[in-house]
Amino acid sequence: MARQFAVIGLGRFGYSVAETLIKKGYEVLAIDSDEAQIEAVSDFATYAVQCDATDERALKAVSVQNVDVAVVSIGENIEASILIVMTLKELGVKQIIAKAVTPLHGKILANMGVSEVIYPERDAAVRLAHRLIAPNVLEYLELAQGYSIEEIEVPAPFAGKPLKEASIRTRFGINVIAIKRRVTKLVRGEWTNVEEMNVNPDAEDILQKGDVMVIVGKEEDLDRLSKIE
Repeated sequence: MARQFAVIGLGRFGYSVAETLIKKGYEVLAIDSDEAQIEAVSDFATYAVQCDATDERALKAVSVQNVDVAVVSIGENIEASILIVMTLKELGVKQIIAKAVTPLHGKILANMGVSEVIYPERDAAVRLAHRLIAPNVLEYLELAQGYSIEEIEVPAPFAGKPLKEASIRTRFGINVIAIKRRVTKLVRGEWTNVEEMNVNPDAEDILQKGDVMVIVGKEEDLDRLSKIE
C-alpha cells in the first residue's frame, strides 16, 4: 500500500511539496487555515481541508493520525509550528518532517523528536552563494558536514579527454557519478534537443565541451576543481 502524506501549511514550500507528491501518485491530505490556500490546491489534492492545525480535535477529525508522514511547513509562526508538531506526536504520527526558519527553532523541533528538520530558505541561500563564488557550479547539495554533490560544467582543459585521462579522482579525490549532455534526437518525427544522463560513466567515456559532470566529494576538493578554467 502506498504511503499517505499530510502537508500542513500551504505556502510556496508546502504547496510545492503537496503538488509534487500528488504528481507522483501519492495521496495527500492538504491542511491550511487560509481558505485561499485551500482553494489553490483543491483541484489536485486528494483531500484539502481548511482547519486550525494547532487544534488537536480538528486534526483528529480529518484523520491526520492515519497518515504515514506529516510535513509541517509552517515556519514563520514558530509557536504554531511547535504546537502542531506536539499534537502530531501525541496523535501517534510516526514520521514528522518540519520546516524551521532559525537555528533555535530547528533545535527545538529536533529536541521534540521530529524525523527531520529542513531549512528551505537557508539551503537556497547556500546554493546561491556557491554559484556566485564559482559560476561554473550549476547546482549544489550538501550531503553531510564537509561533503556535497555538485553539478559543474566540464572545465576547458578536460574537454575532449577520456575520463581516465582527466584524472579527476586521482588529482582531486572527487568521484564523477554522472555526466549530463545535450544531444539532438529524432522525437516523434521532429529533431529535438534533449538531455541524456550517463550514470556511473566508464573511464573511457569522453568529456565534451558543454557537458555537465555530477561530482561528489569534500567541499575543499570540489572548490579546487571548480576554480579550473
